[in-house]
Amino acid sequence: MFDQEFLSTILRLTLALAAGGVVGIERSYHGRSAGFREHALVCVSGCLLMLLAEFQPSHLAGGEHPNIFLDPTRMAQGVMTGIGFLGAGAIIKDGAAIRGLTTAASIWMISAIGIMIGMGYFVAAAASTFATLNINYVFRLIESRISVENYAVLRIRFARDRVMPEETLQALIAGLGYAVSGFAYALVGEGRWFEYQITVKTLLKTRFQPLSRQLLALPEVAEFSIAPKSD
Repeated sequence: MFDQEFLSTILRLTLALAAGGVVGIERSYHGRSAGFREHALVCVSGCLLMLLAEFQPSHLAGGEHPNIFLDPTRMAQGVMTGIGFLGAGAIIKDGAAIRGLTTAASIWMISAIGIMIGMGYFVAAAASTFATLNINYVFRLIESRISVENYAVLRIRFARDRVMPEETLQALIAGLGYAVSGFAYALVGEGRWFEYQITVKTLLKTRFQPLSRQLLALPEVAEFSIAPKSD
């Protein structure tokens, strides 16, 4: 009984280490803060806790608590709840963009894989590891070829006596392949500057570089900023 438990424990922890390491290497390769070591630790810890739920009754049987019953599903629930806090730490706000969502989802997934390995569901764990690698790497290539809407907040500042008419500015933006979803106006710098605040979107692969170059070439533009956002 002890030998069987020992071999099963070593096998499952080794597989959890391998699964976490393989997925983590992909994250490290793409420069993510939660990478090789973090994924390996999460997967092994999930596996370890499920081994505790599976083998603890055999160690306690015949002792002070012979009728003890541990529900592995409750252990899994506790693991996934704790991993939620770790995943939240991988999500950061970078200006107007949100980064780390894929890494957080990867951490959550690898903890589930560790739980499956810990319970002995090796086929499901292997399939899930393969699927996670494909989602993180192959799907990234597919996603890069899909045309998606890119949004940005455009702020353009003019001297008060050199303000470009709204119609002219809107035609210029539309002529470059951008759609305008609304204008806002402001007087800033104690009334010395007039500022347009515009939300623009585009399907262009080059995103907002053409718009930036065009505004840079206009002598009447005193200042501008383009802040991408994820709406």
